Amino acid sequence: MTGAAPSAVEQSFLTVHVGDERFALPASDVAEVIRPPAMIRVPLGPPSLLGVANLRGAVMPVVSLHSLLGREGSLSSHARIVVVDRGAPVGLLVDRVASLGASTDDADGGRAPAQRIDLDMLLAKDFGGLTRRVQHKQFLAPQALREEAAADRDEIALVCFAVAGQDFALPLASVHEVVAFPEEVAAVPQTDAVMLGVMTLRRRLLPLVSLHGLLGLPAGVHKNDRSRIVVARIGLGVVGLAIDGMREILRIPSHMIDPVPTILTRGDAEAQIQGICRLEGGQRLVSILSAEHLFRDQTLVEQISPQTEENHDMDAADGLSTAGEQFIVFQLGGEEYGLPITAVDEVVRVPDALTRLPKAPAFIDGVMNLRGRVVPVIDQRRRFKFEGQGEKRRERIIVVRIDHMHAGFVVDGVSEVLKIHQSQLRPTPDLAADGSQVIDRIANIEVEGRMILLLNPRELLDRAEKDLLAAMGDSDVERPAS
Repeated sequence: MTGAAPSAVEQSFLTVHVGDERFALPASDVAEVIRPPAMIRVPLGPPSLLGVANLRGAVMPVVSLHSLLGREGSLSSHARIVVVDRGAPVGLLVDRVASLGASTDDADGGRAPAQRIDLDMLLAKDFGGLTRRVQHKQFLAPQALREEAAADRDEIALVCFAVAGQDFALPLASVHEVVAFPEEVAAVPQTDAVMLGVMTLRRRLLPLVSLHGLLGLPAGVHKNDRSRIVVARIGLGVVGLAIDGMREILRIPSHMIDPVPTILTRGDAEAQIQGICRLEGGQRLVSILSAEHLFRDQTLVEQISPQTEENHDMDAADGLSTAGEQFIVFQLGGEEYGLPITAVDEVVRVPDALTRLPKAPAFIDGVMNLRGRVVPVIDQRRRFKFEGQGEKRRERIIVVRIDHMHAGFVVDGVSEVLKIHQSQLRPTPDLAADGSQVIDRIANIEVEGRMILLLNPRELLDRAEKDLLAAMGDSDVERPAS
């Protein structure tokens, strides 16, 4: 009796409908059956990959059984996702679940037995085996990072933003993240007019301060679709600085940053601005703020101290100060993507004109001159085979360093600099048969209902494309664009 149970389990099948056909899946493979969840599409994935979904904190690829079997079909009202276990959950979209039992025969006896499916063989056709990757690839080895950091000692990374029609910046080292203006802000009674209130940011209270008021600039409308909060490190805590909109992320040689002219300073007024950066041949000036000296008003410091001290305690308890990674979050084709900030050199506006290159691949828009450096520009929408175009005024170029080469990727818009805790980072299954892995990890921020696809910069270009761009760069370096 005891030996018969395993055999019975092995002979148990879940029968599903795919179009007009019936197929049998071993019940031992099936973890659960659910309704189709919200999915995020994965660029450059196999045709059968519909996207990825959140299954109680796990990242689950969802695959069309229609496509795997070479059939055509559309999503029906009775469609279900059969979740199978392959070291991590994999969802199979079927038209309908018919029955669960010890036989593949039709329950009504009117049709032939359902066809059995070898799932591993079927999945291997498109995916080479869906297995969880325990360790994600690093963009650069630690030694390479140290070498590049040494080479960039004379540069400063800046987060540029707009306040009252003027350009300001904070050193990237002082910026924890940049997030959207919250829907709700709790006012704090009997506080300075500069103090906007407090917001909740991932389980902690964040004091909000108006940079308009802090810098003595005309008051503006703090909340619109472009408004952002720069979460800046102030002492041991963090403070939210309300800005009118993000501009760029730049890495500027130190010689392009001038001290504040003495004639413009009065008393300790220069303490808030530590330098002025000259861009576009001196036609554009960016004032670089000093996070340490932004708050000279002792009363205001006392108002925000309780919140910053509490946040410091919470960070220490949760490991947020050391266990997180910073990412540039951008939009492309209606989805959110991220790149590790260590891989991003700059985020700049799309220039009015690019130098076209003859016989270049269709996804290369041309090259641009970035302060004397020739950078190839890639249309990432075209690269990911997305239809349509983004809104031109919001488009940005993310300049990424790949090996010893720079490349600029045109995206629909850049929205945030986000610090994501390690517990929210999920490894992705191998989603391509050739082993390439454009999506390195997925940020699953359940409390906000967000999933952000994190790109591996190395995989953004395949070997042939990288060699081509490197050759283009070598030839152009000798003849810099004017």
